[in-house]
Amino acid sequence: MNEINKVAHYSPGMTDASFDRFRPHPWHGLSVGAEPPGLIDAYIEITPNDGVKYEIDKLTGYLRVDRPQGSAALPPTLYGFVPRTYCGDRVAELTPRATIGDGDPLDICVLSQQRIERAEIVVPARVVGGLRLLDNGEADDKIIAVLASDTVFHYAKDLKQLPDVVVNRIVHYFGTYKLEMSSDADNPIEVVGTYGADEAMAVVKASMLDYNEMFPQGDRRQGDPD
Repeated sequence: MNEINKVAHYSPGMTDASFDRFRPHPWHGLSVGAEPPGLIDAYIEITPNDGVKYEIDKLTGYLRVDRPQGSAALPPTLYGFVPRTYCGDRVAELTPRATIGDGDPLDICVLSQQRIERAEIVVPARVVGGLRLLDNGEADDKIIAVLASDTVFHYAKDLKQLPDVVVNRIVHYFGTYKLEMSSDADNPIEVVGTYGADEAMAVVKASMLDYNEMFPQGDRRQGDPD
């Protein structure tokens, strides 16, 4: 790959030759983060209280309107995905009764003590846990993280250190966010449970390996799993 077009995680002191000449695709062109699997980047699609669910268009990299939120419950956190991850066979193996991964980048919720009201931004995030979901039998994990530079959440190293009410809001939202309020259709989502930082980092690492297998032609110089 041409050096001036390479994708790199920005750090102070980088030369002018390190920048991206063209806007990278958020899924394939951005870095997975500074120190994966514990310190990663989140590309934000939805902000708290968004009444519409937005989702990355996998072909173009732009945000696409998916659907209005199906119930009165609104997203309790920043929500997006981890670049250069993929929920495939390795992620599915970590989820009891999952047949396959959902074939999407790994989802992530990021807590911040200050309101962040913009989407299409990159948020450095520290992994503290996760939520294990089945969506029609497919593994659909939600990593839970805190804004890496947020001093209010600096104490939280694991999910169990977060207030129960915060975790319960996340569980409730994802347990109900695909309910069809105007029909008797079954809820496609099953909340299997939550897990702590160690398991969450195992899921991140598995999703990175799944990505490398699914998209082997990419630049692997940044954020390669061991």
